[in-house]
Amino acid sequence: MESIQQYISDILPQLGSIIGQFLSQAAGMVSYAFSWLHDNPVSAGAVYTQVIRWVMPLLALHILISVLREMLRVRNPKETWGYLYSKDLGRFPINHWECTVGRARHCDITVKFATISKTQCALMRNDSGQWFVHDLSGRSSTLINGKEAESGKGTGTELRHGDTVSIGGVDFIFESITKQEMEIQQQKRIRKSSPLPPWAAFITLTVFQFLTVIELSITRPDNINDILSGFGLLCAVMWGYVIFTRAAGQRGFEPEILAFFACTLNLAVTATSSPSIMLKQAIAITIGVAGFMILGVYLRDLKRVVKTRKFMAAATIALFMVNILFGKLLYGARNWINVMGVSVQPSELAKICFIFAGAATLDRLFAKRNLFGFMCLSGFCLLALAVTGDFGTAAIFFVVFLVIAFMRSGDFATLSLICGATVGAIFMIIRFKPYIAARFSVWGHVWENASGAGYQQVRTMSASASGGLIGVGAGNGWLHNVAASNTDLVFGILCEEWGLIIALLAVAIIVVFSVFAFRVVQTGRSSYYTIAACSATSLLVFQTILNVFGSVDILPLTGVTFPFVSCGGTSMIASWCLLSYLKAADTRQNASFAVRKKNQLTDDVPEDPLALIRKTSLRKPARGRARDDNSSADKKKIIDNKNRTNESGTKAKDQSDEIEAFLSQFDDPPSPQYGPPGGPGREEHSGSDADDIDIFLRQFDNIPDTASDDKTEGSSYNDRRRI
Repeated sequence: MESIQQYISDILPQLGSIIGQFLSQAAGMVSYAFSWLHDNPVSAGAVYTQVIRWVMPLLALHILISVLREMLRVRNPKETWGYLYSKDLGRFPINHWECTVGRARHCDITVKFATISKTQCALMRNDSGQWFVHDLSGRSSTLINGKEAESGKGTGTELRHGDTVSIGGVDFIFESITKQEMEIQQQKRIRKSSPLPPWAAFITLTVFQFLTVIELSITRPDNINDILSGFGLLCAVMWGYVIFTRAAGQRGFEPEILAFFACTLNLAVTATSSPSIMLKQAIAITIGVAGFMILGVYLRDLKRVVKTRKFMAAATIALFMVNILFGKLLYGARNWINVMGVSVQPSELAKICFIFAGAATLDRLFAKRNLFGFMCLSGFCLLALAVTGDFGTAAIFFVVFLVIAFMRSGDFATLSLICGATVGAIFMIIRFKPYIAARFSVWGHVWENASGAGYQQVRTMSASASGGLIGVGAGNGWLHNVAASNTDLVFGILCEEWGLIIALLAVAIIVVFSVFAFRVVQTGRSSYYTIAACSATSLLVFQTILNVFGSVDILPLTGVTFPFVSCGGTSMIASWCLLSYLKAADTRQNASFAVRKKNQLTDDVPEDPLALIRKTSLRKPARGRARDDNSSADKKKIIDNKNRTNESGTKAKDQSDEIEAFLSQFDDPPSPQYGPPGGPGREEHSGSDADDIDIFLRQFDNIPDTASDDKTEGSSYNDRRRI
């Protein structure tokens, strides 16, 4: 104890000296701070800007992560829409609205039988629950109840529940799912694929917009009215869309949240570079959202869409002809026309029509020369863009053409020849028009021409570096003084004023669109929606790559816009309309307004045969009540089936024992694998044994199965249908 007291008495003077020195230094720092503030007064706006620079990236990260997490959380369960049943080959489930049948491995239903073609036929279902068969084989015909199925460009031959489909001499019975199974499947979809409410993400985005308006009002006080009108209209359109579609039953808003976030950045860039057109840009966003909804609703009816493809191809040609005839030269390309004082870029609208005309349904994919018309349309578009001098948009159209052509044909050899011919055409153009090559000569050498041809890229990279991670604050940059800063060089403005984090998050928005497309096309109802969604996503991704990499000299500067972010009314409208193709492919339960909510079945499919028998046996007939012929016939048929089942019930056990005893004498029973008798996948047996089994089993073909009263709800689909 005495040693501790001695230690404390020794250390106290030293501790007092340390504390005194600390307080003296702190007082000096406070005095210096007050002196600096007196000489350099700091406004509340500057303090707000310094604080908000750290808050905005966190809000942007929260928006993007919440949307991405919701995309990855929800999965569409596997669905079954019918069956093809064969006594010899077994039951084959139909898991898609459009599927191919054949012996090839790429078919959705693979039947390994020698007489069946590699791709024999296509089964297609519409929104009304009707099924149609398209014959795709030139080797052997597909028969429906003994009649040849339709082939070519027609609607196909209707296929109803219980019809016999003959493929390569093999008979299949088509069985649709029952209404009870449809309800169970729909409940499973609701449980596993229904998105969460979007309110948290939209509220966070609204807070982001509100803080942006405050910051811009500090840095741009002279344009406060334009800023308030632009962001006010954007916020009203966003919440109006959410409330309206939510009331209509839509639950999924992931693409829309990202698009509205990108539009917020668009208005922020516009307020910095051209605040006088804030309202005009907000109106363009409003028109884009309206076009997004109109095109999405139109895409709900696939039959109507297929009929409109030729009209959209003609519209693509007309837009480019208008561009060639009436376009004015601007920034080295003749791609602008003036309509009632408003500049319009027809090539942006042509992107929508080009994808609409290029996508195709499954039956069209297997038609001969199915790419000929689309190749002619693509060639005309590329030629028109070459004439107008818009080579950046030409590159985008060519990439979209390659995506659509590959998804429609899968022919690498043909696409390789097309790419080779395109490269040759490019060299020919450069040979006879050398001024085009001069545009790209600065690529990779911009610092050597910092005051000449590389002026824009050098300024973009310098401004991007000065912004750091969190930027200098909205409206505090200088890159907006450079030409085309809010269109071709918009990535530089984002880096300078908003920081590298938010600039990369803007690029991540387009990447998340591709993730969304990849997930939804796996359960697409039609190949048309799958092709359209993939091509639209490819267009957005490739256009973003050209814009971002071109502004920092990784790729040549082509003059294309950043989707949703660059200023420009036509570009904004086109970006929103392209987003409708992704929305039309989203088949999650109640997730998209572009997909019909009700999935019907045809009237010939029973609700549940087993439940109907039980209900009929428990219900007593009422006297004096009128009955129509149809209901009486249905009831009589059900009672006959029930009586026949009860009569055979006492014999079923003895007969099954007799079958088991007979089959047990054969040492090597056939393998249950699919395949023709005696073919691959089955063991070889002597002809006499197989004939004996076949002759013996024929006497039991017309004996119904036993219907036990204690069957559970989980009984197999086949057992319920046989009853």
